[in-house]
Amino acid sequence: MEHNQQPTQFQEMDSGEKRLNELGYKQELRREMTLFKTLAISFSTMTLFTGITPLYGSSLQYAGPASLVWGWVVVSFFTCFVGVAMAEICSSFPTTGSLYFWAAHLAGPKWGPFSSWCCAWLETIGLIAGIGTQAYAGSQTLQSIILLSTGTNKDGGYFAPKWLFLCMYVSLTLIWAVLNTFALEVIAFIDIISIWWQVIGGLVIVIMLPLVAMTRKSAAYVFTSFEMGVDSTGVSSKPYAVILSFLVSQYSLYGYDAAAHLTEETKGADKNGPISILSSIGIIAVFGWAYILALTFSIKDFSYLYDPSNETAGAFVPAQILYDAFHGRYHNSAGAIVLLFVIWGSFFFGGLSITTSAARVVYALSRDKGIPYSSIWRQVHPKRKVPSNAVWLCAAICIVMGLPILKVNVVFTAITSICTIGWVGGYAVPIFARMVMPEKNFKPGPFYLGRARRPVCLVAFVWICYTCSVFLLPTYYPITWDTFNYAPVALGVGLSLVMVWWWVDARKWFKGPVRNIEISGNGKV
Repeated sequence: MEHNQQPTQFQEMDSGEKRLNELGYKQELRREMTLFKTLAISFSTMTLFTGITPLYGSSLQYAGPASLVWGWVVVSFFTCFVGVAMAEICSSFPTTGSLYFWAAHLAGPKWGPFSSWCCAWLETIGLIAGIGTQAYAGSQTLQSIILLSTGTNKDGGYFAPKWLFLCMYVSLTLIWAVLNTFALEVIAFIDIISIWWQVIGGLVIVIMLPLVAMTRKSAAYVFTSFEMGVDSTGVSSKPYAVILSFLVSQYSLYGYDAAAHLTEETKGADKNGPISILSSIGIIAVFGWAYILALTFSIKDFSYLYDPSNETAGAFVPAQILYDAFHGRYHNSAGAIVLLFVIWGSFFFGGLSITTSAARVVYALSRDKGIPYSSIWRQVHPKRKVPSNAVWLCAAICIVMGLPILKVNVVFTAITSICTIGWVGGYAVPIFARMVMPEKNFKPGPFYLGRARRPVCLVAFVWICYTCSVFLLPTYYPITWDTFNYAPVALGVGLSLVMVWWWVDARKWFKGPVRNIEISGNGKV
């Protein structure tokens, strides 16, 4: 009788939970997120403004508008290959550990532990640094809001000094940690607000900015103009300038794996996870290009954007574009301040979502004993059912990363590079493993590429390697202590320590994802 009732039990079970059990994990987190909520968090993690806004000015400066505008299209095209490859894997492995778990199972028993170790640490480094990028850029936007609200750089406005900038950075990080200690419904509700905030706010900026601007650049200027900023960047090679101008797009178009981190909390995750990944890429690709076009068409004076004596102190190019547009028509900066607040809200929501994702990865790695003092970080709050200890660990590390703000001028460049290389680099491990594994060992989910998987994975893997490489390059010449991109040094030291730990000790006991339920039968995993 019990034997006959067992299939009915599995038929009533959520498809994502059933696959999770097959993989050796019991359902611990609350599974109540819908497709729309999962998409909202994934979309909010990528965000429309947070990638483009802080790097727009520097990328525009390298080679002018045409390279920046068309660079977004090129990067979006190759990002689709990465998204499709990841969507197929997510459909087969709907677990909170996502990339880390995928790498372990796709690489097989021999290389699985090492692959998951590398992937887990790359992803952890990238996500925690990602919190820092949002906190830094959010503080930079708030700095411009305060400056324009108290006057301007020319009229005695208050430009926040470094100590206050650091206080804003720390405050944002702490607020995100506090919010993430509440029940997941709170985060999901805030992220629903986030997706509407960015859709409506994005439409307002994209439509209003060119209409308000008294002077607009021609289509020929936006789509064909190539201007080298040799005097300000020191980059005299045209191919090198074009490569650097693509950085804003490469930094903006990732984070779509956020949906995979939430699969243990999503209904029908084997179907809704891939849909969220691909939908996020499509939405951001379209909206992001529209945002870039709106900013570029509204430029008043290209060289004045970078003048330290301009109204925004030459510190934030998008703020100056907004100021020129609204002050030129209405003779005040109120409109620019409102739109900057919309952009700041995007940083706030993005940082909140990335904190959510980072905590889930730390929780999953701790669950498998891959972090020192794992017993502390893998604890789930008994009532709220969220990994609160992991949340606060991420916040603490992020705050420490921001302390050099007081002394160093290139902190954002380094944090951005570390974030991108760690986060995107983590994508490469499971995609490469999927490309080379025997097909007979793979149990496909509802989203399956079939014979197309090898060419798709190859293009995705090569593109990820290229992306990681360019973020290690110097961004300004001549190279001095003020312009040195120290991300290669920071990453080199960090990853070397992780590798030494592996060879000296961790390889003896770390086996990758640890099952927490027993599986009967011989089902293929």
